[in-house]
Amino acid sequence: MATIEESTGTGVSFALTDEQKALRELAREFAEKEIRPKEAEYDEKMQHPADVIAKAHEVGLMNLHVPEEYGGLGLTAFEGMLVGEELNWGCSGIGTSIGANGLGSGPVILFGTDEQKAAWLPPLIESPILCCFGLSEPGAGSDVASLKTTAVRDGDEYVINGSKTFITNAGYASWCVVFAKTDPKGGHKGMSAFIVPMDAPGVTLEKHLDKMGQRATDTSAFALQDVRVPVENRLGEEGDGFKIAMATLDMTRPGTAIGAVGVAQAAFEHAKAYAVERVTFDMPIAMHQGVNFMIADMATEIQAARLLCWQSAWMLDQGAGREATLYSSFAKRFSADMAMKVTIDAVQVFGGYGYIKEYPVEKLMRDAKLFQIYEGTSQIQRLVIAKEIFLPRG
Repeated sequence: MATIEESTGTGVSFALTDEQKALRELAREFAEKEIRPKEAEYDEKMQHPADVIAKAHEVGLMNLHVPEEYGGLGLTAFEGMLVGEELNWGCSGIGTSIGANGLGSGPVILFGTDEQKAAWLPPLIESPILCCFGLSEPGAGSDVASLKTTAVRDGDEYVINGSKTFITNAGYASWCVVFAKTDPKGGHKGMSAFIVPMDAPGVTLEKHLDKMGQRATDTSAFALQDVRVPVENRLGEEGDGFKIAMATLDMTRPGTAIGAVGVAQAAFEHAKAYAVERVTFDMPIAMHQGVNFMIADMATEIQAARLLCWQSAWMLDQGAGREATLYSSFAKRFSADMAMKVTIDAVQVFGGYGYIKEYPVEKLMRDAKLFQIYEGTSQIQRLVIAKEIFLPRG
């Protein structure tokens, strides 16, 4: 019987090309051989996976969307889904560490001048250096327009002051796209974006944050005190920062959503295997309706989330504008909440053993929670969805 991914015919097709199948197989093999053996240790030690990042870079599983003219693969958003799911199936902490360059470099890919792209993108391809996305602050997360970091023009430079927190890979990044107010009274129209080297004088790493889950991903806070960057490091014009941030998040949101699918898929596989092995009342618990209905719901919801991610990425590739924004929020909201539910149910299938660190599902449950929070909480996604539903389109 043909699977949905093998079927062809008229109209819409879910078939993968041979190249896409090979890409997914490469990512699955890498996750199985390089990520899975280290996930528990790196989670426990909160260890930055520099060795795995270097190997991922070597085999071409990083910086997937850097255009070919700057040395990258120039993969589509849809093809990024195939890699992202597998890496996060291996471990979402390590997978996020590998994939976060997509968020960090996104503003440059989308809004950089030819000169900026030529300066900042090729080094990402040449060596496994990291970049990051500096939007969140201690008092400005979902409400990004309220950020307090400022950038003041001084001749041919900007002087930046402020602080950033919850920044993925910041503790190991070479550079960061920092969002700051060039017009403190301008609300979201007063935001601008700047490429800031993390070794610039005045940039200080404050701390690595000790997280509940996805512990193999560095999440850090840093301060900027009288940091000077040249005008040519500004992306777009003054006041374009909010537009740059939102467009970047629209581009990366399906990739975050598919990470949740990868975690849920891993939990499902563990729960399914355990349900077959574990015997109660003289039969495998998989034969008890109370368990096999849970497994059936897991499989259904994972597939639904995967297809939403695929569709939202496809719409980005088609340049679908506001429709892509809507479907990216569909995918992020549904996938994040689905992963939380699936991993909680997986712990339940394991019973008491599910609560013990010796077994894999408690880590997956801890990891899943973050998908409901970062890159737009599930509540923010609902706000975006409602706005797109009710606001007139023209």
